[in-house]
Amino acid sequence: MHQNKLFNWTRLKLAGWYSGVMGFILCLFGFAIYQVMARAHWYGLDQELEVVSGTLHDALEPNLSQPGAINPAVQALLPSLCVVNTDCMGLQAEELTQTNKQRHILGVVGQEAYYLRFLNPAGEVVAIIGNQPTYASSQFSSQQTWQTLKDTDGNRYHQVSIPLKTKDSRFWGYMEVGRSLKEFDDHLYTLKWLLLVGLPFALFLVALASWWLAGLAMQPVYQSYNQIQQFTADAAHELRTPLAAIRATVESVLQTPELSEAEAHTTLQIVERQNNRLSQLVQDLLLLSRMDMQKFHFKHQPCCINDLISDVIEEFAALAVAEEVLLEAENDQTELPSELYVSGDEEQLYRLLANLVNNAIQYTAAGGIVKIKLKREESFAVIAVQDTGIGISTADQARIFDRFYRVHSDRSRATGGSGLGLSIAQAITNAHQGTIQVQSEVGKGSTFTVRLPLLTYKHGSLPH
Repeated sequence: MHQNKLFNWTRLKLAGWYSGVMGFILCLFGFAIYQVMARAHWYGLDQELEVVSGTLHDALEPNLSQPGAINPAVQALLPSLCVVNTDCMGLQAEELTQTNKQRHILGVVGQEAYYLRFLNPAGEVVAIIGNQPTYASSQFSSQQTWQTLKDTDGNRYHQVSIPLKTKDSRFWGYMEVGRSLKEFDDHLYTLKWLLLVGLPFALFLVALASWWLAGLAMQPVYQSYNQIQQFTADAAHELRTPLAAIRATVESVLQTPELSEAEAHTTLQIVERQNNRLSQLVQDLLLLSRMDMQKFHFKHQPCCINDLISDVIEEFAALAVAEEVLLEAENDQTELPSELYVSGDEEQLYRLLANLVNNAIQYTAAGGIVKIKLKREESFAVIAVQDTGIGISTADQARIFDRFYRVHSDRSRATGGSGLGLSIAQAITNAHQGTIQVQSEVGKGSTFTVRLPLLTYKHGSLPH
């Protein structure tokens, strides 16, 4: 296959299409993974900010008294709170950390990623907690609850703005709780690079696998292609032989000035014999072609295997006598108390047995024996055609059922064989849901065994 440009090009295109489709699917899958991971992390951030802001809101409102003013109660609740225009460094960092650990509401706000800002009703910052991002311009908006902002260094922050009321239900101002998105962005950045690096590597592996799988897929096609080429060549060779004989006979007659009646009769006999050979070959090829396309319709009727064997023995008795071969049937009466019936086409089953017996007689020397054995094994009728002929080598047994294949070509051609007999026998057996096998040893003979499913088994009566 590697030396055939057509199949190599087809394999390349098949691998290319497979790689393209798989690459597209992988890219979609990678994009979907990225989006799912981003949405999952973003949802987690929103939930975390919502919980933190809600906890702070519920804890602060009962302690707020004057709108826009930070009273001592709020500072006691938030010891790390830095009021604008005051000294925020009075409390040491270690003391702040120790104090934060003792207060539940500051457990998250005390982390470096978070910040907190308090704004009066006019939107002016009055107090802060944590590392405050530096924005290029004022980002406060009373109309937007959730915002994603970017500072002057390009770092992103996600924040929520919540209005606050005093304990007597007056509008106090706003509280902004924000979180740095650096960890989130770094995670997505890492995932993005993993996908960008991993997808090409995965596509490379897919391309290699596609080339290998395309080769496996093309292998049966290539074998069929070779079989068709071989079949065409063999068929042409088989047709050429009788055509050449007819042509030579006709040319010799045309070159004869005067042709006697006996010579004319002999010439016509030769032409008729070659014509019959051509007709039989064409019929065999047509039968095999129809069986391959499953367009040959068999008759399904009860067929008695015992009667078919008797008819075959009667038919080939004269040929066996002429070849000085003993032809006989042998039934195992202990396992075969009566007749065996199968469902199928009686004419084709007869042809199956006839082909096997004819081959056995042709390849058995004078004084040899050909036996047809019949027995029942469970739900199968087993027919064995055994001879004491020249046998078949192990290498030839693997191809014995190939079309136009002959173990001994010279002898087959001398007897008019085309090399299709065993192929037809196998096709008929397969069409009847049976199996055919060969066991042979060079110089000791061969045994062809056919197993056909039984229709029924009754003592001396036809199946109903």
